[in-house]
Amino acid sequence: MENCLKCPIYEWPNNEKTMCIEKQTEFLSYEGDSLTLVFIVLSVVSILLVTVIIGIFISFRDTPLVKANNRNLSFILLFSIKLSFFSVFLFLGRPSDITCMLRQTSFGISFSIAKSSVLAKTIMVCIAFKASKPNSPWRKWLGFKITYFIVIICSFIQFLISAIWLGLSPPFMELNILSEPGKIIVQCNEGSVIAFYIVLSYMGLLASVSFIVAFLARTLPDSFNEAKYITFSMLLFCSVWITMIPAYLSTKGKYMVAVEIFAIITSSCGLLFCIFLPKCYIIIFKPKRNTKQYLLGNNK
Repeated sequence: MENCLKCPIYEWPNNEKTMCIEKQTEFLSYEGDSLTLVFIVLSVVSILLVTVIIGIFISFRDTPLVKANNRNLSFILLFSIKLSFFSVFLFLGRPSDITCMLRQTSFGISFSIAKSSVLAKTIMVCIAFKASKPNSPWRKWLGFKITYFIVIICSFIQFLISAIWLGLSPPFMELNILSEPGKIIVQCNEGSVIAFYIVLSYMGLLASVSFIVAFLARTLPDSFNEAKYITFSMLLFCSVWITMIPAYLSTKGKYMVAVEIFAIITSSCGLLFCIFLPKCYIIIFKPKRNTKQYLLGNNK
């Protein structure tokens, strides 16, 4: 009678049950994985597009369209979107303790800066409209201080949440041998699942507030009113992440990571396309609309 030996924890019997072989490891590898290639191409193209838009805004920084709704906030928003595309590369390749700690916190902070900038831009649209009325008390709120205050405070809250998360129960790399037979899933354990969902919830809160304020301000009579574009971008952002959470929880292994990467790229592109592409189109192809005369003529 043959003696049966149990394979070591990181090995698996072959089809003939005659020897133990190493289990296949699974993660979004840079070598031979089509999903990784797709995400790299999308991220690089998006980063290049953001760079081009930044160049356009710098070149036309003194024009009415770029100056409208605070050009400095536009630059902050563009750089935060660029950082979110860069954060995708932390999700690719074999996870390590360092990348596991950085991947969630980096995209959480970059998105919070973006959402804070969007919220500040939307609030400034409302204040600018109210301040345009004669003897309006809202005129004292015009300026850069309130917008920077909103961005700093809202971003700092997310930074504080992330710092507490990393200090108390940071994410770490783990080898999951139980999810799929014959495979070792190299993945990131979030450490504190509660902290992970607090980070996502805070982003959702910023997006929801921005959406509500922008929706209420979308009909204000301003030729360069960004509120309607912000409304679409926040609606897209909320739709993507609400859809992502059940999809994220129902997948395993590298496909779980792929769902999160897809959500990051899609929501970042939503911000970029909805808020900045219409402006770039006017700057490049409709320069007559990028004048004070056009603005005054359409507000009469």
